[in-house]
Amino acid sequence: MALLNRPVPRTVRADRVSRETFTPWPGLGLAAGGALVAWGVHRLLPAVPLLTAAVVLGIAMAHIPGLRTLIRGAARPGLSLAGRRLMRIGIVLLGLGLGLDQVLRLGWATVAMVAGVVAATFYGTLWLGRRLGLPGDQPLLIATGYSICGASAIGAVSEVSGSDEEDVAASVALVTLCGTLAIAVLPLLQSPLGLSDPDFGRWVGASVHDVGQVVATAQTAGPGALGEAVLVKLMRVALLAPLVAAVAFAVRARRRGLRTASGRRPAPVPLFVAGFLAAAVVRATGVLPDAALEWAHTAQEALLAAALFGLGTAVHLPTLARTGGRAAVLGLGAWLVVAGVSYAGVMLVV
Repeated sequence: MALLNRPVPRTVRADRVSRETFTPWPGLGLAAGGALVAWGVHRLLPAVPLLTAAVVLGIAMAHIPGLRTLIRGAARPGLSLAGRRLMRIGIVLLGLGLGLDQVLRLGWATVAMVAGVVAATFYGTLWLGRRLGLPGDQPLLIATGYSICGASAIGAVSEVSGSDEEDVAASVALVTLCGTLAIAVLPLLQSPLGLSDPDFGRWVGASVHDVGQVVATAQTAGPGALGEAVLVKLMRVALLAPLVAAVAFAVRARRRGLRTASGRRPAPVPLFVAGFLAAAVVRATGVLPDAALEWAHTAQEALLAAALFGLGTAVHLPTLARTGGRAAVLGLGAWLVVAGVSYAGVMLVV
């Protein structure tokens, strides 16, 4: 009995807790299942983008009493791993969908217009978010999501900025919500704004966040609008790499003279950003067959869906509600900035 009652040595307890706490498989399995369910929702309701369904499903499951304990306990390490590692791989594969040759065919005037929209949206949203006093890295992450490509861009920048998981999840939730609302609102504005179908497509591509949301919004005006929207959107995605590299450079400058926990200095350009650029170059060469590109697109969507499900489970609605008013003001303000600047840009190019 004395042996049974003897306290377990601290090192033994720590090792045991470490093994139990950092087992990723329950969380990774849950993330895969969540991505599969989100795919089913998308198949049943094509108007709901896959990535939107994934993050909303993650948020919902994190607040179901029966699942909340699992998500916050045994599954948390794997879900966090999915939100980081799977996101990186998905972003690399995103480069294979970037047709640089098609983007350049739009002309330098359109390239300059898109760059101006991205810069105005990023800096305008960042300034407004800081003025509103949003906590942590939320202003930076929301600015990135609005200006580039929604949740994927937020995940990419959070990797180099070392953002808190709750800040990432809250930013993804806000950007996803506003991007989803654009699917319903923007088509109603085409006629009042006097936009032809191709011009409407360019406006959608320059102002809507996620690629899936761009497709869902632009297809309402026909194939001509859809083609223009996708090309302009790809041009915005192409700016993801320089933006992430700039954030990485700023973080590296801030930490200059310091070592990271691993004993190494931060890389000037993150490996997954280099992979994204390399994938875009491979796509431009035309060496990959269509079947391989299709497989890569499917894998990219699956990985990003699993990653966003993992991020969604980190959203704590009571915490989000405490900054809900300020976040809503930032979301509306950023939406007006990106829609207004992109509309002016499209009119100037035309």
